[in-house]
This record gives sequence, structure tokens and C-alpha cells, in this order.
Amino acid sequence: MQGYGHGVLARNFDAILFDAGGIFLLPDPTVLGPLLAYHGGDPSIALHRRAHYAGMAAKSAAGATERFWNDYNIAYVRAVGVPDDEVELAATVLEHTRNAFTWRWAIPESVVALQALSAHGVPMGVVSNASGQIADVLARSAVCQEGDGPHTPVRVIIDSHVVGVAKPDPRIFDFALVHFPDVDRGRIAYIGDSVTMDVGGARAAGLHPILLDPHDDHPDADFQRLASLEELLV
Repeated sequence: MQGYGHGVLARNFDAILFDAGGIFLLPDPTVLGPLLAYHGGDPSIALHRRAHYAGMAAKSAAGATERFWNDYNIAYVRAVGVPDDEVELAATVLEHTRNAFTWRWAIPESVVALQALSAHGVPMGVVSNASGQIADVLARSAVCQEGDGPHTPVRVIIDSHVVGVAKPDPRIFDFALVHFPDVDRGRIAYIGDSVTMDVGGARAAGLHPILLDPHDDHPDADFQRLASLEELLV
């Protein structure tokens, strides 16, 4: 990505698209921590951050798409230390509490990396499976907005509910790519946290998939991985 700074990974692409959940936002650990502590879980933010990626790895291993979160819920509550005899109930409680509006806790290092990429002039956008709320939440959580504003500007924010197509259907990316008419899709990276929805969808769309995998949950992956968005700047 010549002209966009010195990031070893970033300069291999002419633009970057990002998922929102798991990349910039997590289910709020300040909400879920006390919720699962009632069932014996550890409320620490660090463990709840880790639990999300454990959940996504379990979801991906099961090949579960957007509508199915049982594998995620079970892996999540186990990752925060809920004891075996409480796992089923705690997973049910998590299912009924986690909703679109709890995906609001901004990942600090991801926000910083996005700011730095913007400062280097990297063309960027967001493509997310969401419920019509994601552009507002990204702005409220001080992550980004479309165009100029108080936070990092991106070219476009695509919400699956708004456009009527969800990953892994590759057509969702077409709504974003019209905002990158100067970039060949093969030179666009898509960074997500789901093998099934993000890697699969991006591959089908002809983009370059990259999985955010902070805990090395996918050591045998046949796709590129990052431990943090900050690696784009190394």
C-alpha cells in the first residue's frame, strides 16, 4: 500500500474493509461481567475479551451462521470460568441478554490503529452483520463515522439489516465496493473475526480475508491472521 505509511501488512493492499463486532466492538463486559458473575463467572474485562474470541472460534468450528449462537454462548461462559453445573443456564441467560445494543464496548487498540491508518491515508470502510444500529453505535463509541466528523472517517459503513444481505453472502460487499471505484477488489483486505462469515464471505467476494485471532485459536488456518490491528502498522 505505497504512500500509506510503513505497515508491513497494510502496504500489501490498496484499501481495507473491517467487520465491526470483534474488530472494533465487543459485547459490553461491564454488562456481561456482573451478569455471569451470578453464575460463578469471573467479571474481569480481560477474561470477557478473551471469551468473545473463544466463542467465535467455537461458532466457526460448528459452521454456525449469524442466526445460531449456542456454541458461542457455551464457549463464552466456560471461558469466564462458569462452573460445569451452571454452564447451560448461564449460556441461556447470555443468549437472552446479549443483543445488538450490547455490542458497544470499543476495543482500545483497534480504535488507535484505525486512527493511525486514517492518518496514513488508507481508504477504509466497515461491512457488518448488524441490526440497523451499527453506524450509530460506532459513532457513539467514538470509533468512526462515514465521512467527516469527530471520530475517524471511513468511506462507508454497511449494515446487513439496512441493505438486506448478510455475510457470508458475498453480495453484501458490493454495497461497499461502489465506494472504492478506484480499487480492484483483489487489492482490498477484509478483516473479521469469523471463519464462516468473514473469511468465507470475503473469499467468495474476491477480497483478501484476514482473521483477527488474538489468542491463536486457529493455528492451522489457511488464511492470513492478525493478533491485533496494530500489526497493520508494524
